[in-house]
Amino acid sequence: MSKEKLNEELQENSEVAVEVENASEAPEEATEKIEQAEPEARDVEKELCDALEEIAGLQDRMLRMAAENENFKKRVERERLAGLKYAGETIFREILPVVDNLERALGQGVIDGADAEKNLAALLAGVQLTLKSLTTTLEKFEVKAVDSVGKPFDPQQQEALTMDASDTVAANHVILEFEKGYFYKDRLLRAAKVVVSSGPK
Repeated sequence: MSKEKLNEELQENSEVAVEVENASEAPEEATEKIEQAEPEARDVEKELCDALEEIAGLQDRMLRMAAENENFKKRVERERLAGLKYAGETIFREILPVVDNLERALGQGVIDGADAEKNLAALLAGVQLTLKSLTTTLEKFEVKAVDSVGKPFDPQQQEALTMDASDTVAANHVILEFEKGYFYKDRLLRAAKVVVSSGPK
């Protein structure tokens, strides 16, 4: 056998040995890779399960918070409507004593056995006290009368019913009030109805 052929066979045998070694190592490496991949796959599954549980918990919490928010809105709306419905309760409670005073004044106005003049004086005193009580109640709620008599006519606060000549009151000034005007806080509640002077006759 020639040296060249011998060298060729040796090279072929060594290549086959390397291939066999590689083939014998390949299954071990593959199993190692599979074993490494399996824990990673298990970790991913666990993380996915944890994430799904967390999502379910967050969804439940979100639904509860939405329900609580809706209940709060309904409760606030109920309270607002009740507040509007009974808004005048305090005012009426304050006005009831005025009604009581008027009833007492009417009762004092007719006393058996007394003359008409005494009855009338008692009635007048009772009505004056009642008016004072009512005015105090209105002031308590910041309702104040507009002073008009003798002052310049103001179309924003007063309504002129007629004009009349006057020697004592200057032109375009109020001579007489038919109805008083009132302010509620800083807003005009009712304009005064007045007679305005047109100047001297």
